[in-house]
Amino acid sequence: MEGEDGRRAGTLLIQLIQEATVKATVGDKLIVESAHDGAPRKIGFIIELRHEDGSPPYVVRWEGDEHESLVFPGPDAHVMPSVPG
Repeated sequence: MEGEDGRRAGTLLIQLIQEATVKATVGDKLIVESAHDGAPRKIGFIIELRHEDGSPPYVVRWEGDEHESLVFPGPDAHVMPSVPG
């Protein structure tokens, strides 16, 4: 039977997951590190958000071949904010 400590731990875990969620704006870079040694990382530009709060998924235009895809970033991805200019 789960007691108060278990519920508190579950609530803290949910808060940590929510805080760790990637947030982005249009124009930011999405960088996905390769899971294999020696393979290049993928770099793309976020061109569309599906949620107003900047949470995933994102529509990304990838460098190199310029294709676009809907991306749900995993733990190997991070957002690099665009530099205002």
